[in-house]
Amino acid sequence: MKSFFVSAALVAAADALVARDSSCCFHLTASGGPGGVVGQLSDGQNRIGQGLPGAQYCIDANGGLTDGNGRGCILTPPTTQFQCDAGASPTDGFSVSCDGTLAYKGNTEFKSCPTGDNGGYNIYTTAPAGQGGCVSITLSADNCKSGCPAPAPKSCPAALSGDYQFPHLIVPVDSKQPDKAFGTQYNGTVSSSVSSLFNFDIPSSDNGKTCSLVFLFPKKENLETSSFEFMGAGGIDFAMLKGPASSSTTYNNKPGVATDYGVTKVAPGNSYTIATFACPANSAIGFSLSASDDTFLAYFQDFNPSPIGLYITVC
Repeated sequence: MKSFFVSAALVAAADALVARDSSCCFHLTASGGPGGVVGQLSDGQNRIGQGLPGAQYCIDANGGLTDGNGRGCILTPPTTQFQCDAGASPTDGFSVSCDGTLAYKGNTEFKSCPTGDNGGYNIYTTAPAGQGGCVSITLSADNCKSGCPAPAPKSCPAALSGDYQFPHLIVPVDSKQPDKAFGTQYNGTVSSSVSSLFNFDIPSSDNGKTCSLVFLFPKKENLETSSFEFMGAGGIDFAMLKGPASSSTTYNNKPGVATDYGVTKVAPGNSYTIATFACPANSAIGFSLSASDDTFLAYFQDFNPSPIGLYITVC
């Protein structure tokens, strides 16, 4: 009887080791702040910058990471610094999404903070209290992508010819005045320092329907009750936010980015389908528009002929 339990325990332990050791390996690149490859110091601290070569990480079935030297990667308490220590058990909960973005417990936003050591930056899940110069980053893996969804549903028309939703709040935020709340506006504005945040309220009646985020940009001569000023190359970065804005939202307290749809080059006389997704019925969702280059655009959001601005079409 005793030998049976010993054997069973050994088998269970072996199975656990197989699950933990079943891994896939990748390298990481940071973007959104001081970008670049993620390397390591000799003691296992993960760093951006300093000319360090890219480090290798392997993810197991439990979402635990180990580095190329077999050290377990952890989030050190209480600072949540991302580092890999010899003899440490990996912190579980990491994942690599379909587009290669690394997440910890579903959150893709990390923080990089300057170390004062030859331009290096440490990586955290939460910026340490009192640490200055920290910025938000995302980490992208070059392998081990998983969870790819089915193809996106067919997009709705990039025109207000059927059901659509217009923004119920437009709030500009300015990096040069990061604590100023400008309140709700009628204009959408993007410039080198100004971004605009848009809220949409999706009714319960849109449950099960498809939503498309569209940007309509007619020529000025086709506008009846609106106008715009436009300069530069026309690069605009569209993103879905983690939550809606409010009239008190500032640059410093604006919602984080949930999904960045990338840069779209816009020009008068065109309509653009930015993204298509299942309508999040009975909820408020937020989006941001930011200039990616020397673009300046200021327009009066108007659905009179010809419609101009950001809308959600429904089908």
